[in-house]
Amino acid sequence: MLSVQRVSRSILLLLVVMVLATTAISGESPKPSGKVTMESKSIAAGIGVTWGEGKLNFKGKDYPFSIDGLTVVDFGISKASATGDVYNLTDVAKFPGTYVAAEAGFTLAGGMGGMVLRNQDGVVMHIRSVSKGAKLQLGTSGLTIKLKQ
Repeated sequence: MLSVQRVSRSILLLLVVMVLATTAISGESPKPSGKVTMESKSIAAGIGVTWGEGKLNFKGKDYPFSIDGLTVVDFGISKASATGDVYNLTDVAKFPGTYVAAEAGFTLAGGMGGMVLRNQDGVVMHIRSVSKGAKLQLGTSGLTIKLKQ
């Protein structure tokens, strides 16, 4: 169990370094333009499916949204709660869309994770998550976000 904790901590540290490096390289403004919270569930056996909902806080207003996604080279079942910062968002109309991340990660009973997602309009989300369940993901993931009416 101790070695699993060490590996988990090492991977979390690597993810934090990757997020910080991506921010520096991609040139996002240092101050987030908004914040997100999300709840999602996923199930996978080679190809995975993710679904859930969330809330964007942008310029003092909350915008609820739905999440649908696909992953490849993914195995397991998990439920995740995530929070994150949104960058490069100047108009709420640019928030919906397909967000893509290439990543390798895993979740073990109560595991933490992180990822950087970017959509077709250049909006970037830096996500931090806590998951329950067991999951191994080695491939690419994508999420489609739609604002609710």
